[in-house]
Amino acid sequence: MSNHKSLQLAKIITKYEAELLEVWLSGLMTRMIRRDKNAEAELRQQAARFLPLLVQAIERGATTDIEAAPWDDTRHMLTEISQARVRQGFSSIETASFIFSLKDPLFTYLRTELANDPLLLIEETAATSSLFDRLGLFTVEVYQKAREQIILRQQQELLELSTPVVQLWDGVLALPLIGTLDSARTQVVMESLLQKIVDTGASIAIIDITGVPTVDTLVAQHLLKTIAAARLMGADCIISGIRPQIAQTIVHLGVNLEDVVTKATLADAFVVALKRTGSSITRPQNAA
Repeated sequence: MSNHKSLQLAKIITKYEAELLEVWLSGLMTRMIRRDKNAEAELRQQAARFLPLLVQAIERGATTDIEAAPWDDTRHMLTEISQARVRQGFSSIETASFIFSLKDPLFTYLRTELANDPLLLIEETAATSSLFDRLGLFTVEVYQKAREQIILRQQQELLELSTPVVQLWDGVLALPLIGTLDSARTQVVMESLLQKIVDTGASIAIIDITGVPTVDTLVAQHLLKTIAAARLMGADCIISGIRPQIAQTIVHLGVNLEDVVTKATLADAFVVALKRTGSSITRPQNAA
């Protein structure tokens, strides 16, 4: 798009700005899932801000390279809108429609202004379409990145919630594991356990794998890393929840757990932990 054509489009948007805004908003609101006064007011405010920014960018830029400096303000606004729509539950298509729904009204005014110059109309329509395609795809890209960041943050929060470290007794911690133990989760497990060891001064940590469906070489390596890290912090580990099939798998894999105490149940491991800490539990005798 040449500078002359850019200015031509900018002039058309400026000339019909009030009408264009209303037609554009009408199309946008018919696509809205959430129809209330606040949502409509927000949409109107966004559309009213966007048109002057669009004119400003077109007047300053000689090309449709929306990554260029003249488009900074426009990109910033579209970034804000796209990120907000992720949090509000809009889809990427609904987000991009903010841009794409402006194309048809613009084409109408282009036809009105350039009716006497068919060749210029064709060129201007094609260039305008290309520009808005770039802007629309930009909103989709921003939307996807923002959504991925939210998903990653939620996954991290779920990992932290799914690996609680519980203090069973003075000096005794328990870490019940449920589900698959992968590299990312192992890191969270180690951080949670080591921090709890520091906070409580515990000397025994029971890692219960009753809820771990399968133990393969990778899972076994993750367990050994966690045990080694705990030992460096001065705490010994006991593994509980060793079912017969898991015991067979560990032997078959050749995993060396000879220096690690293993028990079938958490209760058995707790008894061992109490003995190591010099504690005991007795049942009160019934009065005669």
